[in-house]
Amino acid sequence: MQPSSIAATETQTPVQAPELRIFVFALFFIFGAITSLNDVLIPKLKELFALNYAEAMLTQSAFFTAYFVISMPSGLLVRKIGYLRAATIGLLAMMIGCLLFIPASLAATFGMFLAALFIVASGITVVQVVANPLISILGDPSTAHSRLTFAQAFNSLGTTVAPYIGARIILGSLATVDPESLSGAALDAFRAVETHKIVQTYLGIAAALGIVASIVWANRNRLKEAPAEHVSFLSALSLLKRPRFAFGTLSIFLYVGAEVAIGSILVSYLMQSNTLGFDAKTAGEHVSFYWGGAMIGRFIGAGLLRVFSPGKVLATAASTVMLLLFISANMSGSVSGWALILVGLFNSIMFPTIFSLASEGLGQRAPEGSGLICMAIVGGAIVPPLTGAFADTVGLGGALIVPAICYAGIAGFGWFARHSAAKDMEAA
Repeated sequence: MQPSSIAATETQTPVQAPELRIFVFALFFIFGAITSLNDVLIPKLKELFALNYAEAMLTQSAFFTAYFVISMPSGLLVRKIGYLRAATIGLLAMMIGCLLFIPASLAATFGMFLAALFIVASGITVVQVVANPLISILGDPSTAHSRLTFAQAFNSLGTTVAPYIGARIILGSLATVDPESLSGAALDAFRAVETHKIVQTYLGIAAALGIVASIVWANRNRLKEAPAEHVSFLSALSLLKRPRFAFGTLSIFLYVGAEVAIGSILVSYLMQSNTLGFDAKTAGEHVSFYWGGAMIGRFIGAGLLRVFSPGKVLATAASTVMLLLFISANMSGSVSGWALILVGLFNSIMFPTIFSLASEGLGQRAPEGSGLICMAIVGGAIVPPLTGAFADTVGLGGALIVPAICYAGIAGFGWFARHSAAKDMEAA
């Protein structure tokens, strides 16, 4: 099949439904807020269960493994039942996962919390597989990069607000008792009491998710879709034969892994005496600056991507992050701490830009592509524990080499994809 034929058969008609964008923006906000809560949950669980950094990072492993397990089935589900019906299923799964924090608290075991987080993340996976391609088709294809970046700004709004509130609720009442001094029934009772604040937080989220799920379900027929008659995992894998898509999928793995790794160690990093020397609550509140930078950057980036090549913008942002990581690892005091926080600003355009660059030309196969790309979010399950293992060995500063390598790969993809997919096919 000639390149021109591929483009013709895979073009998806844009949908002009401005009211649906409100739903999509809400979905981006929700899964961003819940995901970023892990950054304040990790130091709390690390303290309660006397974990080292590598063990504490299993929180992210449990969460992001769901993307690898659930993403492809989610993409196929969207092809079968449609975007909004699939989004409702995802929201209900998230609600169930939040409710599972109740038995996790009663059992006071780390494993139960990991299981609850896996269920929450499974629902988020379905919602994200829906949201990314949906926002791309809700408007002019030529502005898809900018529109997805703008939608991701609402994701960043969630990641900015949630850590600040979560730090006050979850970390604001850090124990005055050393868990290592307790054992047996006394330790179990202590953990049950200390996890009560976590349960309250996730119960509130569950209630909100139930309301949003009912609204999305009530509007399930607003988007006219033609479900696919036959889709399969093997047919979806054929997309990886496209170099641009395959490299983009790898870049999502690297990006999510690096972003999550930095967010996960940020509280502990800012508590070090050679950086900002904060207490846990203050450090947790400053995580909001990390994610807030991503929010601001996405609003700015939505404009920049209308003017400059998305690939070149991506390569520049990734290279700048590598410089910031080098500064943070080799400096001390406020320069070290704020250099790491500033990474969030340049992270801002990466996920939506990588996603849209990789997805160019997929057309009706966009849900399958979204499923495969979201599988790559499993990088958030692999890179953070690796970073944690380095931190246990060489310290938090030295461990920044792991995300730095990831950003080098992202810069490479940006340069590789600096031209549009259509122009690449013409050149071929």
